[in-house]
Amino acid sequence: MRNRVIICEASEMIAIGLAEIIDSMAQFDVVARLDSPEHLSEKITSSDANLLIVDPMLLGFHNKDFLSQLGKEHPQVIMIALVTSYLDHSMLTPYSGFIEINDTRSKIISKMDEFVQSETTKNTDDVELSKRETDVLVAVAKGMMNKEIADQMNISIHTVISHRKNITRKTGIKSVSGLTVYALLNNLIDEKDLI
Repeated sequence: MRNRVIICEASEMIAIGLAEIIDSMAQFDVVARLDSPEHLSEKITSSDANLLIVDPMLLGFHNKDFLSQLGKEHPQVIMIALVTSYLDHSMLTPYSGFIEINDTRSKIISKMDEFVQSETTKNTDDVELSKRETDVLVAVAKGMMNKEIADQMNISIHTVISHRKNITRKTGIKSVSGLTVYALLNNLIDEKDLI
């Protein structure tokens, strides 16, 4: 299962360079590049992204409030800071990690792997998902988008998103690849079911 990445960075040169590095990795797809956070929430929903790389300088002083709201709307998204200039370390606390402008290609690749792995290895003991949440989890693990899940289960896309938020809250796993591993480990799907 490939991770779907959005890059939010004002510098086109930096965004394109980072996208090229990330796209070279087998488990990642850059699905959007934005130069401002204006339509970020809508883009996350429409692209079903699970990883966001954003320059905290674009968010300014409202960094924590913006990310808090975004986290409530999209709990499955891993938020990574793209540090392009000096920042007070308190601005980085809302993020799961950060990539620095002077990181090498191999360092960026290593960090991207770590971000996804840290989500997968979170404690998932004693999790009780409802039947419908389990169905949604299996569909997500099989690579289905929110709209496809809604159509297949004959429910609204908002209901699917609500189930996904509950799954994330209960399991502590935000990434699609992490949920796929969770589904495999709990015998909810078989490897042959994966795309």
